[in-house]
Amino acid sequence: MKLNKLVLLALMSIFTFTSCQDEKKENKKDMDEVEMDDTMDADDMNNDDATTDADKETETTEMNLSQVTMNSEKHTTLVSALQGAGMVAKLESEGPFTVLAPTNDAFNKLPKGSVEGLMKPDNKEKLEDVLSYHIIPGAVDSSKLMDLIKSSENNKYTLVTANDGKIDATIEDGKVVLTDAKGNKAHITGADMKGSNGYVHSIDAVLMRK
Repeated sequence: MKLNKLVLLALMSIFTFTSCQDEKKENKKDMDEVEMDDTMDADDMNNDDATTDADKETETTEMNLSQVTMNSEKHTTLVSALQGAGMVAKLESEGPFTVLAPTNDAFNKLPKGSVEGLMKPDNKEKLEDVLSYHIIPGAVDSSKLMDLIKSSENNKYTLVTANDGKIDATIEDGKVVLTDAKGNKAHITGADMKGSNGYVHSIDAVLMRK
C-alpha cells in the first residue's frame, strides 16, 4: 500500500515538473515574439526617418539664381556679363531676388559692339550698373506681378531695382510689358524659373537705367 502511494507521488512530481518546463518554454517563446515585433517597429521608424532626411536634402539642394541662369542655354551672354561684373556671388546670396534676365537674342538687339564694350575691364562699374538694374529685391513670381499691376493706380506698377532704378510694369494684350527709364520696352517671354532664393523671368530686351 505504501509502495503504491510512493509511486503515485513520484508520477505526480514528474507531471508537475514537465508542466512547469512547458510553461517556461511557452513564456520564452512569447517574449521572443514580442522582441521581434519591437525590432520591426524600430526598423519602420528608422525608415521613416531616412525618408524625412532625404526630403530635407532635396529641399536644401535646390539651385540658386546663379545656377538657374547658368543652366539656361538662352542666357549664356548674361552669365558671361555677371561673371565679368563680379556679380555671381550676389545671385548666390540669400536674397530673395527677382531677376529680369535678358536672353542672348535680347543682347544681340543692342547696337553693334555694345556688349563687347561693356565687357571691357574699364567698364566694369557700368556693366554692374546695367545688370543691377535687372535685379529686383524680393521674390515676385508672375502671378504676384500681375496682381500688383491690376491693383495699382492706372494699372501700372513701378518696380524698384537693386540700384534704386525704376521700371514700370503694365499689361498689354494680356502680357506683362516692362518700360525702362529711357522708354524702352521689354516683354516677359519666360516666367517663374524658380531658385532657392527667388525667381528668374526671361525678357526680350536689355533695360537701361540711364
